Amino acid sequence: MESTQIGAKIGKVTSYSDEEGTYSGNFSNVYPKGTEYYAIKEISINEAIAIKQDDGSFIKAAYGSEYEGKAINLKTVLFYIGGLFLLIIVFMLVKNNWKRKRG
Repeated sequence: MESTQIGAKIGKVTSYSDEEGTYSGNFSNVYPKGTEYYAIKEISINEAIAIKQDDGSFIKAAYGSEYEGKAINLKTVLFYIGGLFLLIIVFMLVKNNWKRKRG
């Protein structure tokens, strides 16, 4: 990309992780912590941004799809449902045991 196309600095990589779902926000699984990113003139930041390379040049990064880490994770949902189910069973057992001792 030409430097004349580069707009204002909009942020930088704050965390690096090669494990999906570990971070959200300004993390990258490609670029190291501290890598700066910029707006591209006349292009919405929701469409594409410019990544500053180590040599000072810029590359265009276009959004291809929503980050999977934001999607609902079925394993997590099932874990919480299972935990809630166990909590209800424990509550019912304690309640029945308490009634037996009183009655």
